[in-house]
Amino acid sequence: MVAPKLKMRLGDLLVHEHIITNEQLMQALNSQKSTGRKLGDALIELGYIGERQLLEFLAQQLGVPFLDISQRRIPTEVASLLPEVHARRLRALIIEDQGDSVLIGMSDPADLGGLDQLEQMLAPKRLKLAVVMESQLFEAFDGLYRRTADIESFASQLEEEYDQTTDFDLTTSFGDEGGDATVGKLLQSVFEDAIQMRASDIHIEPDENQLRIRQRIDGVLQENVLKENKIASAMVLRLKLMAGLDISEKRLPQDGRFNLQISGHNVDVRISTMPVQHGESVVMRLLDQTAGLLTFDETGMPDDLVKRIRHQISRPHGMVLVTGPTGSGKTTTLYAGLSELNQSSKKIITVEDPVEYRLPRVNQVQVNSKIDLTFSSVLRTALRQDPDIIMIGEMRDKETVEIGLRGALTGHLVLSTLHTNDAITSALRLIDMGAAGFLVGSSLRAVIAQRLVRRVCDSCAVDHQPNSQEMLWLTNLVGERAKTSQFKQGKGCQSCQYTGYKGRIGVFELLEMNEPMMAALKRDDAETFAQMAKENPTFTPLAHAAFDYATQGITSIEEVLRLVETVDVAG
Repeated sequence: MVAPKLKMRLGDLLVHEHIITNEQLMQALNSQKSTGRKLGDALIELGYIGERQLLEFLAQQLGVPFLDISQRRIPTEVASLLPEVHARRLRALIIEDQGDSVLIGMSDPADLGGLDQLEQMLAPKRLKLAVVMESQLFEAFDGLYRRTADIESFASQLEEEYDQTTDFDLTTSFGDEGGDATVGKLLQSVFEDAIQMRASDIHIEPDENQLRIRQRIDGVLQENVLKENKIASAMVLRLKLMAGLDISEKRLPQDGRFNLQISGHNVDVRISTMPVQHGESVVMRLLDQTAGLLTFDETGMPDDLVKRIRHQISRPHGMVLVTGPTGSGKTTTLYAGLSELNQSSKKIITVEDPVEYRLPRVNQVQVNSKIDLTFSSVLRTALRQDPDIIMIGEMRDKETVEIGLRGALTGHLVLSTLHTNDAITSALRLIDMGAAGFLVGSSLRAVIAQRLVRRVCDSCAVDHQPNSQEMLWLTNLVGERAKTSQFKQGKGCQSCQYTGYKGRIGVFELLEMNEPMMAALKRDDAETFAQMAKENPTFTPLAHAAFDYATQGITSIEEVLRLVETVDVAG
């Protein structure tokens, strides 16, 4: 193709068409000189023009189409005609293979050098150019250029090396070369794919005739099945070595951790192994340290809730609990609070199992039951270290609960987590664990209960009319306002891997103790306490908070009902 050219320079064209002023152009040019960015990027950064508006204008001037690829299904084999390294470098994606030509989307259609390179790489096919938003390009790259093919290729290669080895012994056959290099490349691809898809966990599960590698993405497991089931032992061995575990012990569960540098991300990996029928199952939790800690404002909490929680954790003493099932984001919320409290004037000690994020100035202790370094033993010592704030990773037993409550009663702010289903039952759970009612009533200040629900994908969100069963559920939940509310759901697109969801958001309920509630706890009157808590005008149950998100189009009715079922069934 003949590369399209602008008749005037971009800035002059925008001024000529009265889209920006000359003064704005001068400011953007000055910004461009200092940062080295392209003029269009500078204009967008300064807020003088939107990305879509700029690209639609460029497309019109160049006489090429502007395409929204978020709604378009692009076959992986078509995108793969242009290798990922070149696609990302040139900001270009093959959208259609039309036989003797390809339709290629670019975020900078005026990049003549890039077009020349693409013509050479894709010859003899002709190029048909389209303009695409850069944000949509990068989303498409992550979804289309996955490591699935690499994983399957390395798995096949590793199995061949396995078959060629007689009297196969992992501890002697896998040295610095051969199979060890292949299993390293295989695991590298597994981790790269997980980071690219923003997975929170990786599961490696050997079966009789196959090997399953599953990733938990937005709280839901997605599966990749490999027929090379014999390679599982090699993968487990390599992971054990990386985590410093006992490679000769296959009969007992083991836990460990290691750090990886993957695709520009600094990732802490928590690994757990467990003997199963056909080998060892491995689950790895991925903690991306590069992303940094979230603040309360970034967790998705409503502003009024953030304000109330900040008030609770700014108190000089008392206990604040964060509760919910495994994987509900409790640790993220606790660390958000710690990062705000982390000041030079405060002495903070944490007792964790394990330490998930490393914080400067905070004294973090990891428990180790093998040497009797338990929560309770560390807590007793911590209280003698003159702390202002203590964070307990989890309330697990009566002794830990009592030490934490007494610490809160004697002038310390104590933050901790508890595995319960809602805020109201958390206070009662402490009493069930053996703590005296007067101690709970005197020390507990607030309980935050939370869940994570999936966000409706913005790129493919459409209006949703609840069916009769859904409407019955919602009416029972919130009454007549369910019938007048509007809802959204994702129909599935390239951006969300056709799931209809992209990302997750926290749903929270905050129970703040008042004098009558504290008095009810002191006299072990669980029924009165629960009734008072429900009638507290500042208390909004989890299910109602999730419903509010659904009416705003943030999540779907499906996710609200899923949350209601978990709360009702367990609680």
